[in-house]
Amino acid sequence: MAVAGPRPSVTRRREVSHISARSVLMTILGEYVLPRQVPVWTSTLVEVLGGFDIEEKSARQALSRASGEGWLRSERVGRRVRWSLTAPGRRLLTEGAERIYAFGRNEADWDGRWLMLLVSVPESQRELRHRVRTQLTWAGFGSPTPGVWVSPKTNRQAEADKIVAELKVGSPVMSFIASYGDIGDVNDMVSRAWDLSELEEHYEQFIDEFTGLAPGSDRAALQAQTQLVHEWRRFPFLDPGLPLSLLPANWSGAQAAQLFHRKHAEWRRAAQRHWEEAVRAEQAA
Repeated sequence: MAVAGPRPSVTRRREVSHISARSVLMTILGEYVLPRQVPVWTSTLVEVLGGFDIEEKSARQALSRASGEGWLRSERVGRRVRWSLTAPGRRLLTEGAERIYAFGRNEADWDGRWLMLLVSVPESQRELRHRVRTQLTWAGFGSPTPGVWVSPKTNRQAEADKIVAELKVGSPVMSFIASYGDIGDVNDMVSRAWDLSELEEHYEQFIDEFTGLAPGSDRAALQAQTQLVHEWRRFPFLDPGLPLSLLPANWSGAQAAQLFHRKHAEWRRAAQRHWEEAVRAEQAA
């Protein structure tokens, strides 16, 4: 895709870290509602969202939007309303959970091959250019030079094909799987394709925020666990998952991944226990 200007940066990627009622709601649904088949009362969700300074009105609007998008269905019981995941909502959250919890674990050895795409969109089609750039960036591709997109994950060819097909890119799109040659420097290509310094800053912020956090109650554990997952879920979209050999020495992403998985396991029992207690209390009310 012919794109004028600098390479896509981390700031152009999906803003999944934004603290909004909807984004926190989706984290809560994935972490606590998805593993269960139990409907959840509005009041339970409003209370948990309130722990993130989200007002009741905003919480209810988020529930309504999630329902309108087909992820939740409501059921009125007397004067109260409870919510269940729809089949599409369960699939969406299951796919998201798999990506979030698998990210940062041991990566398979890289065979040195790259997936390369040649994608050209005319200057006159600026909106399409932006959408192609955004979606390929979300999929982990980087653009070292206009019209060229690369990824060390050769298994993402089907995903790239789906993106250009759904966006109806009219010009021919070509893909190659190849090793880097003797001309030029592969590390220079990586630095042109991805802004790793900005990404590392995000990892450092994550490490600073959660390293010393030690919730002292089940309620605090639920809030800490929710915040942990909510902040971590952005990284599969920010980080292209480059092989270790292409990353700077002492890469903060590795330390952040270890911290996430350790804290998630450490806080899980208390957080889930508080959720169960909150659900039971509302059922008995």
